[in-house]
Amino acid sequence: MVTRYVPPPRKLSTGVSFGAAHFAETSYYFEGGLRKNNDFLRNTVHRHEPPVTAQPIQILVEDDEVVVVDKPSSLPVHPCGRFRHNTVIFILGKEHDLKELHTIHRLDRMTSGVLMFAKTAEVSKRIDEQVRERQLEKEYVCRVVGEFPEHEVVCEEPILVVSYKVGVCRVDPKGKFCKTIFQRLSYNGKTSVVKCLPRTGRMHQIRVHLQYLGHPIVNDPIYNMEAWGPDRGKGGKIDKTDEELLKALVKEHCSKQSLDILGISEEDLNSSAENKDCGNSSDRTQSVPADPINENSCPAEDTKDPERTDIAACPLTSDSNLETLEKTKELGSCENQDGQTGEKSSEEKDPLCVECKITRQDPSPKELVMYLHALRYKGAEFEYCSKMPEWAMEDWEE
Repeated sequence: MVTRYVPPPRKLSTGVSFGAAHFAETSYYFEGGLRKNNDFLRNTVHRHEPPVTAQPIQILVEDDEVVVVDKPSSLPVHPCGRFRHNTVIFILGKEHDLKELHTIHRLDRMTSGVLMFAKTAEVSKRIDEQVRERQLEKEYVCRVVGEFPEHEVVCEEPILVVSYKVGVCRVDPKGKFCKTIFQRLSYNGKTSVVKCLPRTGRMHQIRVHLQYLGHPIVNDPIYNMEAWGPDRGKGGKIDKTDEELLKALVKEHCSKQSLDILGISEEDLNSSAENKDCGNSSDRTQSVPADPINENSCPAEDTKDPERTDIAACPLTSDSNLETLEKTKELGSCENQDGQTGEKSSEEKDPLCVECKITRQDPSPKELVMYLHALRYKGAEFEYCSKMPEWAMEDWEE
């Protein structure tokens, strides 16, 4: 007879061991026959804020009622999504002592040009009524691919939002009515400068209509990408589902290490259980839901401005941002405030953060410019203009 030894069952959990540090976390008090403690919880939110252009914000007009600025490309209007400190509102308050400004209209992060703020709620309400009644005339200028027609072109294709998180729209019969009037200003043999007069205000309206016409903005990081197919969305021809399109766009930006241009991160993409990590590899594909709205993204639909992607409903959180330098390992150094090269400053790393594990080259200032500019805003009692951008000059060359 063979005797077999059967070991006792192992404990699935060894329990939790507390030490002095844990016991010092709280103190008790007794009230009404109940034991209570100090119910105070602190939550630190970890964020990686993408860099933006160092081009200064030029103040065009400032009086008792309004502040009008020439917004550089790549700057969001207010804290939203991954951005807080690198925003127009924050910079105006910190560097120009312009506080408690009321946003009248907004521009897309990659769009430059005339941006208005009211100094009081009364002024904001007065101008907002003009905006709602469509009494505000808006004029944009852009540089597009190819030879744009010489005659006036009117595009009235409806636009549908594909993704609020990534910020992508397309022409679709189920979309909202839009109308944009285009007029060519010049042609240099390769690209055209076009004046744009939006008569409605939809998300990315100008950019989507130009793509539909077959003349996308030269350096548009969304609507002039290979992900849209060989015709790049001309005529609304897209041989992909919305999810396939988003995957292709994210994959293309992953391969170029330019997710910051989209305003999203690997961590954003991994927040969904359906998503796959792409890391630094160009051959991995992200799975992005068609309408992924979370705490890191802002609803983009609006009727105030055709090129805005953020709205006031997005909360101005008080979460502290841990700024992390995202230089390549090969560089290993950064410039200090005096412009001299020194050792890389100490970084705070979170072992649970996907972004902390990734190093990537900072974008060049040129990559943070899109050739779309709000040139003029005119209302019943005002008219504000900025200078024509350098890239919109007739003799400008690539």
